[in-house]
Amino acid sequence: MCGIAGIARREGPPPSVTALLRMAAALHHRGPDGHGLFTGRRVGLAHTRLAIIDLAGGAQPLVNEDGSVMVVYNGEVYNYIELQTELESLGHRFHTRCDTEVLVHGWEQWGEGMLDRLNGQFAFAIYDRRDDTIFLARDRFGIQPLFFALQNGDLIFGSEVKALLASGEVAAEIDPQGLDEVFTFWGARAPRTAFRGVQQLEPGSCARWRDGELRIRQYYHLDYDSPRHEPADALEQLDELMRTSVRLRMRADVPVGGYLSGGLDSSITCSLAAGFTPHDLRTFSVTFQDPALDESEFQQELAQDLGSVHAVTHIDDAAIAAVFPDVVRHAETPLVRTAPAPLYLLSKLTRERGVRVVLTGEGADELFLGYDLFKESVVR
Repeated sequence: MCGIAGIARREGPPPSVTALLRMAAALHHRGPDGHGLFTGRRVGLAHTRLAIIDLAGGAQPLVNEDGSVMVVYNGEVYNYIELQTELESLGHRFHTRCDTEVLVHGWEQWGEGMLDRLNGQFAFAIYDRRDDTIFLARDRFGIQPLFFALQNGDLIFGSEVKALLASGEVAAEIDPQGLDEVFTFWGARAPRTAFRGVQQLEPGSCARWRDGELRIRQYYHLDYDSPRHEPADALEQLDELMRTSVRLRMRADVPVGGYLSGGLDSSITCSLAAGFTPHDLRTFSVTFQDPALDESEFQQELAQDLGSVHAVTHIDDAAIAAVFPDVVRHAETPLVRTAPAPLYLLSKLTRERGVRVVLTGEGADELFLGYDLFKESVVR
């Protein structure tokens, strides 16, 4: 992941370099490989980079040929190679091998219509100097975060709330309704957050800021319309979708690992990933002191079957308690369960072993009925 941040002024003095540096510093943990700044008459942008693709040439903010369009971006566009080929056939010239550059040329060619062509997880901001506008976008399911505040027409945005607070222009105050939603739904529902005056761009949404006005629209809607009868080739279609999905996510200039819980979701993704990596697959697991929670037997069985280089971190209650304050700080919301703490410790293990990109299997339980509660829903 990377970190993005920015300030856009309706009027008055330009954003200060000092404020942008503070915002970037607040996001350093997201992008330890480098940072970049842009300051203009009305707009300032900051970026902290985690280098995944084109390690030498992907510095941001990244601009088009004449400097009229620039982007700061967090995430990955998995079909960037196909989009680059299409854009080059339309006359665009690329100067890097990174997926980021697809966004500036895609914006030049298709404008907001570019979003319909992106296959990936992303949050980005495009500054179009031709009409002095900021365009924000977030991926279809909100995998990558994007927060913003609008104050007297000024737009302050970033990958995390702490970047907005570091700007010195957004106060750290609790939103009582957001807090109520946390304890009711386990999290504030977008666009609300637990912070007063801070919103999150909703999944599948984009926003355009110009002259102090922010217009938001949803560009993607889930389509639940399903056929009455399952197609005869449903399993073949699912198999192709899964293979293509995992194969595209293996595109990186660094090794891609996998979290291995022992459940259906991560077992599926790691099994497919093993066939698409030129390296030995690196897998990572957590085991628990409580036998009722421990799935190490299934983890080891699959790791041996895949021939992966497997690493394990053992977790007890004391370890969860020790890291919980750090977990809350990164989550930027009250937490009503401890599940994020083992994931935090698992991520720490992954980073210590030199792997910075992993397949997680998150979101697959609903599709593959990974827990009994989802099976019960189908029955009901």
